[in-house]
Amino acid sequence: MGIIMANLFITLDGVYQAPGGREEDPEGDFAFGGWQAPVSDDEAGASIADQISRMDALLLGRKTYDIFAAYWPHQTGDIADTLNRVPKFVVSGSLADPVWAGTTVLPDAAAAGRIRDEYQQVHMFGSGVLIRSLLEAEVLDRLHLWLYPVVLGQGKRLFDAGTLPSTFTLAEPARSFPKGAVSLVYERAGEVETQEMTAT
Repeated sequence: MGIIMANLFITLDGVYQAPGGREEDPEGDFAFGGWQAPVSDDEAGASIADQISRMDALLLGRKTYDIFAAYWPHQTGDIADTLNRVPKFVVSGSLADPVWAGTTVLPDAAAAGRIRDEYQQVHMFGSGVLIRSLLEAEVLDRLHLWLYPVVLGQGKRLFDAGTLPSTFTLAEPARSFPKGAVSLVYERAGEVETQEMTAT
């Protein structure tokens, strides 16, 4: 069985909205589209490209799918070649005729979990709402956070009200990059436990 890995570019205050461009996702009058580039560097970019090169399939939520489908089919280069070549899956209850070649529409998070039976590495980018659904359905295997040294104070947050309480464990050593970004790869560890702190 393969794994589903969610790769998410996220700020210190948990915002994942529109890292790539000013007009990427202006929903809610978001004023900081394109916040990732000024705090990225060549090492971080190479690490992201390496993750993309490893994928056997791409899984996206509807909002991110629409953004990717409007952009990547018109690009060239190694990243574009990979994204355009691999099978693509989008979880949507309303999309009937996907425009990006090689796309299959899935009805829900549980159906997304079953694609691990066919592919070794299913990667996601963005798709915060879908990440929460996959966690709730217990079909997300790894959560790869690219944490950037930025605080925005507005925007869509990954863990918002209604998030399933969970604990995680590091699946790989943390890695830092020259401009302050940190790569953190987690696996779900179970339910949240509580206890009193004791003096040592």
